[in-house]
Amino acid sequence: MNSGLLAGKRGVVLGVANEKSIAWACARACVDAGASLIFSYQGEVLEKRVGKLIETLPRPAPMFPCDVGLDDEIEAFFLRVEEQWDSLDFVIHSLAFAEKDDLKNPFFQTPRANFAKALDISAYSLVAVTRRAAPLFKHGGSIVAMTYYGAEKVVPHYNVMGVAKAALEMSARYLAVDLGPQNIRVNCVSAGPIRTLSASAIPGMRQLLDVNQRVTPLRRNTDAEEVARSTVYLLSDLASGVTGEVLHVDCGFHVLGLFAAEEEKELAE
Repeated sequence: MNSGLLAGKRGVVLGVANEKSIAWACARACVDAGASLIFSYQGEVLEKRVGKLIETLPRPAPMFPCDVGLDDEIEAFFLRVEEQWDSLDFVIHSLAFAEKDDLKNPFFQTPRANFAKALDISAYSLVAVTRRAAPLFKHGGSIVAMTYYGAEKVVPHYNVMGVAKAALEMSARYLAVDLGPQNIRVNCVSAGPIRTLSASAIPGMRQLLDVNQRVTPLRRNTDAEEVARSTVYLLSDLASGVTGEVLHVDCGFHVLGLFAAEEEKELAE
């Protein structure tokens, strides 16, 4: 990108899992646009994986552990951020969780505990992270969370994750109203289906991608780089008047009312 849209800005990226992560594509785009970054990770496996990715960036970027399901870890993470910087300009929230069985079984079979955990990690974490990060936005700022069309309409096998993403999107709107007077903007990017580590847990992902490619107005699937460029826009001053928005980066799939019956049947199988 090399646009300089984020020159001099400092941001936190939550949710990088591997080189195919949307969060990683966003991170690279932010660095190309001039931003400095701090990353989170959870556990030894991700520590090594994220560390190797960071080594490929053109300038150093610290990373610190953070389990967003624990307020103490969120607090510890941002204390480490404060040791590095005296202020923050943006946060990218690219985190979600649901048990694999809850994406295979009918939605009504979702256990209470699994439902609560999915909403906690996928939606409430945005509230918890924002609450702790907000005092660091001393000159205003931008928060972007990643969502998906399954938050708006039923997508086969998305199940409790769709409910959690709906809660995420509504949380972003309430946060936008709360934080608007501080010139902190909160938006979501609704990406089309992309082959990521988390997406691989959704049964029928290959069929979903195939159908998407055939029926979207642009007749193709979205890639992570397109999502990343749109995220940079929302983080930049170009989007200074945009808050509480869900920006669809899905090659137009969200505008469709219905499509061919045989394709609909294939997606449901």
